[in-house]
Amino acid sequence: MNHQPRILLIGSSGQVGWELRRTLAGLGIVIASSLEGKHGPRIDLMDTQALAQLINETQPDAVVNAAAYTAVDKAENDRNTAQRINADAVGELGKLLAVRNTPIIHYSTDFVFSGSIDRPYSENDAPNPLNVYGATKWEGERALLNSGANALIFRTSWVYGRYGANFLLTMLRLFRERDELRVVDDQIGAPTWSRMLAEITALVLYRVLRGELDLKQIGGIYHLSGAGEVSWYGFARAILEMSGLETNLIAIPSSDYPTPAQRPHYSVLDNRKFQETFGLIMPDWQLSLAQCLE
Repeated sequence: MNHQPRILLIGSSGQVGWELRRTLAGLGIVIASSLEGKHGPRIDLMDTQALAQLINETQPDAVVNAAAYTAVDKAENDRNTAQRINADAVGELGKLLAVRNTPIIHYSTDFVFSGSIDRPYSENDAPNPLNVYGATKWEGERALLNSGANALIFRTSWVYGRYGANFLLTMLRLFRERDELRVVDDQIGAPTWSRMLAEITALVLYRVLRGELDLKQIGGIYHLSGAGEVSWYGFARAILEMSGLETNLIAIPSSDYPTPAQRPHYSVLDNRKFQETFGLIMPDWQLSLAQCLE
């Protein structure tokens, strides 16, 4: 590609989008769009016409979609909005890009799985979401794959970072505010640092833009999360120890902390397909957490 690639980043104000603005900047011209319109064009994924207009006006060489409705509990009573953002808009975006032969990278979630098995989930395992958020994200995956777009879908899990709303920032705040904290110990997953996710996305997209990777051959779903596994309690314990803060941390079962949306008890993702295809390895979650806190 002789000219500077134009990369349309949708959802640039979220925790992953915030990191992507930095990591994608080395690849070309980043057009950062978000609902707030702070760093570039404003885009409302509820508006089909606006989505088509954004693609027409920006003429991107690639799209990275980091936008999603991620309020898991709120989605239980707001399915229409979750459906529109996580599923319908993703399918429409795919159709718009398929016509132009423009590649897209999109993110999905471990919550497409029920958590009923006790080994890491592979891409061949059948999704069976327990909540509206997971169901709409799964619908979005299928809509994008059926659109004919050249798409990479990265399923990730337990995303955290120094920006946005996430478990890490919530724990750091609560450790300072409370003498005692109760955290669920029977939900197991893999924490994923938003910066690491953004950096690996940029490495893959660089090869796509250079023509080294043919998405017609290798497109589809890949699992991409931190290596290893831990419970929410174990994650909180690691944050507490690495941050040097003090509080009394108590492990509790999920039954002691009921939420509107049911969560999978085990949703660790197997990254082997990603590693074998792209030659990239996600570091252990503890290493990433230490780097994030530094």
